[in-house]
Amino acid sequence: MMDFHTHSLFSDGCLIPSELVQRARKKGYEAIAITDHADISNIDFIIPRLKKFCKETKKAYKDIACFAGVELTHIPPVLIKSMVKKARKAGADIVVFHGESPVEPVEPDSNRQAILAKVDILAHPGHITLKEAELAKRNNVYLEITARSGHNITNGHVASTAKKAGAELIFDTDAHAPEDLADENKYEEVLKKAGLNRNEIMNVRENAIMLKKRLERGTKK
Repeated sequence: MMDFHTHSLFSDGCLIPSELVQRARKKGYEAIAITDHADISNIDFIIPRLKKFCKETKKAYKDIACFAGVELTHIPPVLIKSMVKKARKAGADIVVFHGESPVEPVEPDSNRQAILAKVDILAHPGHITLKEAELAKRNNVYLEITARSGHNITNGHVASTAKKAGAELIFDTDAHAPEDLADENKYEEVLKKAGLNRNEIMNVRENAIMLKKRLERGTKK
């Protein structure tokens, strides 16, 4: 299991990073990214602390890779590009963007602007358009299939649109609590419900492996 979108109590998660990682280890996770909600008010607070935590975690555990990141959330579209730059300059290993979920009032054009800014993952992108998915393919942005209740109601649309565009998919939990972390059964269930077949599920697994390797190399977009 690899999960590149989770939250600690640095935003609205209920666990400190050490317990989040420990719970993930016990679930059999090979990699986890802690990507707390961020905007201009807290980005300089979150990233250095998560970077320090992940650095220490790598010394302690060899069975799980830990990455420090942010989920840029409800950023006005005109500010998205500059916020992505700020996150990368601050040292974020991974930048996730809070996409146009059908259950939150995200500003229109947020999906497109986040893709143009070349975030790593566009989270729960809701009713993403084919043109946006094609843009994601060109900009090497992963589109997320999420296990998160509410956000997941458009997983089928996201999957089918990504397939039409040739865009790559990634699975994440958007975990806020211990019970949100996924095991293999939940992983398979979510992806199958999104309409993916066996080969497509294997491709999602391969995408996670590729993303983990890139983050370990520290390769930026």
